[in-house]
Amino acid sequence: MALLESRGVSKAFGGLLALRRVDLAIEERELVGLLGPNGSGKTTLFNILSGLLRPTGGEVWFRGMRITKTGPVERSRLGLGRTFQIARPFAHLSALDNVLVGITFRSRHRQPSSADRRREAEKLLETVGLGDKAYWQARELSLGEAKRLELALALSTRPTLLLLDELASGLSPKGREEVIRFYGRLRERGLTIFAIEHSFRVLAQVADRLIVLDQGSIVADGRPDAVLGSPRVSAAYLGEDDG
Repeated sequence: MALLESRGVSKAFGGLLALRRVDLAIEERELVGLLGPNGSGKTTLFNILSGLLRPTGGEVWFRGMRITKTGPVERSRLGLGRTFQIARPFAHLSALDNVLVGITFRSRHRQPSSADRRREAEKLLETVGLGDKAYWQARELSLGEAKRLELALALSTRPTLLLLDELASGLSPKGREEVIRFYGRLRERGLTIFAIEHSFRVLAQVADRLIVLDQGSIVADGRPDAVLGSPRVSAAYLGEDDG
């Protein structure tokens, strides 16, 4: 049984069909990359999987449960975490307080002590390389640092599966190399990862499998070397990589 599945998922915005009966399955501990040109439906698919949008048709399943009508908060508590292409931390809170928000609200039940929550938040900031900026306000962080803070916030909910939306977008080559190392660290934690990246070279180095979307439909699904080695996929769907 797959950890996450979409079965015949479609999404229409008025007369525009953004997704067309998308079937996919993510197995536990897989790292799967999602590629495709702008407007192919990648973010719409992530929004449906994370509960921000409901599909026009089809179903979403997680851990063998149908979650099609479940909201994002409940999905988070089930173990599904999410980051966004444009980082959305709480701008006026410190990095530490941002992570504490996730730790505090991840459960309806008994909370760990404030000291335990603080230690966990500090450890997560260390994990993403922000230990020395725990007391900086989120708005003071660079683009790369804001993305790392959002990753720490996603990890604070103790997810089983992470949907990562362009961690490497807008970063320098050095920043992208750091993102590749982050993917390795996340795998070491036993996480399942479904990731969108503009740079297919990033995903080619870390993914077990690549899925390519175009015009709302899956046009390729397989090992990175097979997908990226296809002239049709490379020319028609991946376009120019940012290096």
